[in-house]
Amino acid sequence: MMLAKKSINFIAILVLTLFSVSSYGSDVKQEPGNKVDTAQEIKEYIAHHLKDSHDFHLFTHNESGTHYSFPLPVIVWTSNGLKTFMSSAFHHDDSGSVIVEKGDTRLVKLHSKIYELDNGATTVTFDDAHHPTNAHKVIDFSITKSVFGMLLTGVLMLLGFTALARGYKKGHSVPKGFSRVLEPLVIYVRDDIAKPNIGEKKYRKFMGFLLTVFFFIWILNLLGLTPIGFNVTGQIAVTACLAIFTAVIYLFSGSKDFWKHTLWMPGVPVILRPILAVIELVGFVLIKPFSLLVRLFANMTAGHFVVMSLIALMITLKESFGVVGSTGMSLVLALFISVIEILVAFLQAFIFTMLSSLFIGMAVEEHDHH
Repeated sequence: MMLAKKSINFIAILVLTLFSVSSYGSDVKQEPGNKVDTAQEIKEYIAHHLKDSHDFHLFTHNESGTHYSFPLPVIVWTSNGLKTFMSSAFHHDDSGSVIVEKGDTRLVKLHSKIYELDNGATTVTFDDAHHPTNAHKVIDFSITKSVFGMLLTGVLMLLGFTALARGYKKGHSVPKGFSRVLEPLVIYVRDDIAKPNIGEKKYRKFMGFLLTVFFFIWILNLLGLTPIGFNVTGQIAVTACLAIFTAVIYLFSGSKDFWKHTLWMPGVPVILRPILAVIELVGFVLIKPFSLLVRLFANMTAGHFVVMSLIALMITLKESFGVVGSTGMSLVLALFISVIEILVAFLQAFIFTMLSSLFIGMAVEEHDHH
């Protein structure tokens, strides 16, 4: 328990340190008058919020144009090797105007991507489609907002399950503290997801993966409801990785009966078996993982989009209903949807874990031979 308290205190101190550094490092004045008050500006702001970023942008002072945020480490591989610095060096610029010089390397940030200027270039030039003509992308290993969210989730899971395991080792029949929340969820995943879909004999082999996926997605979804603005499960790269892990597990765990029924399905005319084999392979290799990644990505992205759109009603409907009416309507609707999103956060974690266990169960199932 003391170790868990010390770890939590360390995380709190680290976060507070980042906040203090950010408010100093990113306190750079920009052009004033940057209010978001038109439909197009609101749409662009929401789209920007849904993307990943190299810092946590808290707010912008409309009169002075000062941005308040805290930076994250930028780690990129350039033509001159590895370069590291804090994202505050870009001064919250995303148009390629601010150039960060690291030795002989000049770096700019454009549309949330980091580019390296060609040799001799001092400014970014663009073509008709607003693509840089004298810069190229670098290999980006940066600790972005989404990466930070995943690392934070990993630490929280490690602390929570370490405390739960320590309680079991000490012989506690009833968990204490936050372990009382974790234990029913672990039992739920085991008894209502893993066992029915995989079977009593083989479910234990896959419990580690299923529990990790469930709590990883659930905690990330909950973090996405905080004002900090995490949208990790709304990044298709993240959901694609989770789906690929599931696909690799069930494809490499497939039984002989699974591959026999997939590649040479018994009980059907021989002439149809090659066609069915292609259909089955496409289904297991592409369609099933694709359905996993798109379902999670689309639902979480849509949830963030709806909540922010409802908040924006206080601006878009101000002329029709007045300040009080539009703000009240926005508050009530946004609060209602936010409560629904808490349920969706759990539901999406459940659906992804349930489908993963179902696909694994289909692969490891042993068919009865008569």
